[in-house]
This record gives sequence, C-alpha cells and structure tokens, in this order.
Amino acid sequence: MSLQPFPGTLDRWNGFERHTFEVSGFQSMLVKPAIPLSGSPWIWRSYFFDAWPDVDRALLARGFHLGFIDNDDLFGNREACRRFDLFYQFCTETLHLSAKVALEGFSRGGLPVYHWAIQNPEKVLCIYGDAPVCDVRSWPGGMGQAPCEKADWQKCLAAYGKTEAEMTDYQEGPIERLEPLAKAQVPIVHVVGDADDIVPYPENTARLAIRYRQLGGVVLVITKPGIGHHPHSLEDPSPVVHFIMDAWDHR
Repeated sequence: MSLQPFPGTLDRWNGFERHTFEVSGFQSMLVKPAIPLSGSPWIWRSYFFDAWPDVDRALLARGFHLGFIDNDDLFGNREACRRFDLFYQFCTETLHLSAKVALEGFSRGGLPVYHWAIQNPEKVLCIYGDAPVCDVRSWPGGMGQAPCEKADWQKCLAAYGKTEAEMTDYQEGPIERLEPLAKAQVPIVHVVGDADDIVPYPENTARLAIRYRQLGGVVLVITKPGIGHHPHSLEDPSPVVHFIMDAWDHR
C-alpha cells in the first residue's frame, strides 16, 4: 500500500522534510526520509524531540520515518497512552506506516514508551531507551539515591491520581509489568551513564534488565563509564542504529 500525502505545515529538519500537524488536537510531527525503506518503518520519539538526535538522523538516512506527539507532564499515564493510540492509528491507518514501530524514550520519555508498549506489544518493533526513567519512585519521587524533584513529583502524582503514600508500594510501573514484552520477544536496548545521579542506573535500567532477562527477554545495555545523565546518546550511534535495523530485518 502506497504512502498517503503527509498533512500539516512543511519545514526542514536536519535536511529532511518535517510535517507539523495535529492529531485530535495534539501537536504532532512526522519527518520523512528522502527514500523510504520498503514497508515504511518508523521510529517514534516519545519526548524531547530534537535532543541528541544522532540515532534519529541515522535512521532517517537509512529510510525510516520519525514520529512524535505531545504528551508533556503525563508521565506515561492513561491519557498519554490514549494519545499514543490516536497517533499510532493515524500513522498506520491513514499514512500507512509500518504496523510495528521502534519506540525511543529519552529520560522521562521512557515512561510513556514502556507503558504504551506493555499494552501493545504486538505493535512494537523494539525499544531504545536512553537514560530512561523506569520507576517514578526513583525519578521524580526521590525514594532512592536521587533527590526528589518536588515540582515534577507533584505533577506525576496528579497524573497518576495517587498520593505519595500510595506510591510507596506502587507495582504498576514498567519493571513490574514486563511480561507481555518478553512474551512478544520485543528486543530492548538501553544507553546509560553509570554515574547518572538524576535517573540512577541501579534503580532503573539495571533492575529492568535483570527482570527482562529473567523473563527470557533480550536486552542490550550499553554503559558509558563515568558519565552522568547528560550527555545522552553515544558519540558513535551505530550500535543503536544497527540494533534497530536488525530488529527491522528480523521482524
């Protein structure tokens, strides 16, 4: 099935066509490759569009599309997942992009990625997390090594409809609910700094990786020695790009 004309306002992003438009009233973007790969693969940046976009640029050059929909201050809650549903439906049913999407979560962007993926494992090609938040009690809650980010923590509690006391024993985060992804054999790659004191590696990626492997899932963790939460990505993004391309080739 051929791709449909993309909607919205057209400009250029890193040399590629970017279309900015609304899906059900929410700001959205799609960036088109110069020559799309057969099957119309795409990567979906969940948060911080344009931050350390090395992987995005490399995949665009290889024929992937790049998507985004606003979900600011929702922390992967039900409303964030509803917006993701709307955007996914638009991209696959109206624009005819691939039914399986590579999900990309930077920092707090890991929350909507994992919450939506767990609900929709059959729609996920792979997951790329970059210093991703995997447990809100770690960030922004500050219940572990990192300090509490008070303003974001209050927003998070409001988004989840929970009190701080109720979140102490919260068991509905990504780490506790990985079974659907492992069953669907969704491959995961994380890039992390082992000196991250904002989203600590031991409380987030390390716990997720242990749990996912216990469930039989495939997860690659690329650790940057001595690096904190920033800078994100890698000086050479090729390991992540190859991981995602391999997932596409073996879908």
